[in-house]
Amino acid sequence: MPANIIMRHKNQRVAVFIDAQNMYHSARSIFGARVNFKSLLLTAVSGRQLIRAFGYVISTKTGEEKPFFEALLKLGIETRAKDLQEFFGGSKKGDWDVGMAVDAIRTAEIVDVIVIASGDGDFIPLVEYLKNQGRRVEVMAFGPSASGKLREAADEFVDLAEEPQKYILKQR
Repeated sequence: MPANIIMRHKNQRVAVFIDAQNMYHSARSIFGARVNFKSLLLTAVSGRQLIRAFGYVISTKTGEEKPFFEALLKLGIETRAKDLQEFFGGSKKGDWDVGMAVDAIRTAEIVDVIVIASGDGDFIPLVEYLKNQGRRVEVMAFGPSASGKLREAADEFVDLAEEPQKYILKQR
């Protein structure tokens, strides 16, 4: 069966894992704008049964991201927050890859489809593992900043950059 045939039906149980930092930085670098997480979630679910949706976010000392976290919660996206690490010399790091992978593996037992909203190539082993467990794995990301190998590994790749009017919020 050709890979471009979309295998979705309403009885599929879906879990969505959103790498908020990856989505934010991709949208900002490509479009200079923010992600429409409501549209992203609607496309991820596509009329199927949403079991759980997680948004992996980074907390800063200033707390300016709190309204964003609340907006995700209103959409039904459970947030998983981690503090931004600041290192001597000024470098900063906020990374959820391992936490996201562990949650996806745990959740895979109760769903048919895992949707990963990230273009990060570090998720390739996770995609391969989940597929070997018999799960359908769909990846959503902004194509220009997404790993080509991640696109290939997924059962389906949704390029959010192809419909900016749908996935990018209008600037105020």
